[in-house]
Amino acid sequence: MIEFLRNVRFWFTPDRVREEGGTPDYRFSLANERTFLAWLRTSLALIGGGFAVDQFLPELRWGWRVGLALALLGAGVLCSLRAVNHWVRCERAMRRGEDLPASRFPALLSLVVGVVAVAMVLVVLVGWKG
Repeated sequence: MIEFLRNVRFWFTPDRVREEGGTPDYRFSLANERTFLAWLRTSLALIGGGFAVDQFLPELRWGWRVGLALALLGAGVLCSLRAVNHWVRCERAMRRGEDLPASRFPALLSLVVGVVAVAMVLVVLVGWKG
């Protein structure tokens, strides 16, 4: 958690990352940026899915609809925050010549999306109405 808070300052002052270590091969920095953008696309898709569940499934019981929508929206928010934090962590590690940081977040995100998907399959198969 402390490392996360230290990294937050780099979110808003990315030039400060250059103060650490040496400049990596630009291809690695650009690859890091592409990964960041992929995480943001994933975040936007999750947020869009959360709104879609809420808006386009009015016949679904309120608790199910809101629960599924909030799970997707929450995953989207966490994914967007994780994207920028992961970008900073990788950029700093590359500049310092360290191994890239490992993360459990992809597994956590996959589990959340999987649980929501199973719930949606149940909703479609059972056809619950409000």
